[in-house]
Amino acid sequence: MIEAIEYNLKRGIRLLNTITDIQYSDTSIEPYHSSIGGHMRHILDVFDCIFCGLESKKVDLAARKRNELAEQKTAYGLAYFEETLEQLNALKGVDLNQMVEVSDDLGLGTVTTNYTLASALIQAHSHAIHHFASIGYIISKLGIELPDADFGYNPTTPRLTQI
Repeated sequence: MIEAIEYNLKRGIRLLNTITDIQYSDTSIEPYHSSIGGHMRHILDVFDCIFCGLESKKVDLAARKRNELAEQKTAYGLAYFEETLEQLNALKGVDLNQMVEVSDDLGLGTVTTNYTLASALIQAHSHAIHHFASIGYIISKLGIELPDADFGYNPTTPRLTQI
């Protein structure tokens, strides 16, 4: 599991290595006016919430740090990716079936439930893919090339076959 998440996150690194700070922080694309950097920072914030909650076994997904520099400057985004990958790799050999209490505000208040660490990481990974798809839309509108053909595609998504 750790390797699959790492493989996917490295797609984000490849993208950041090919774009400018202006492209990274551009909020001109409708309808949401979100930036590549805003999505990347948000993706990594979710992983950070998990890592911050490991010692106490209490993960608060609403306690995101929202570092503005990580969404405006590619260098800060890249550093955040590297930090995330280091923390992810530190979980190799850790019992991923250990229970953690996960809390989040679902819109009508905070809900808390029990997850395994593995299920929290799977959720963060799927969340990252979902946001990569949104980034793919922004990329296409900005005329930037995708880092690879699978960027933003969930592995379970059926592909249209060419005739």
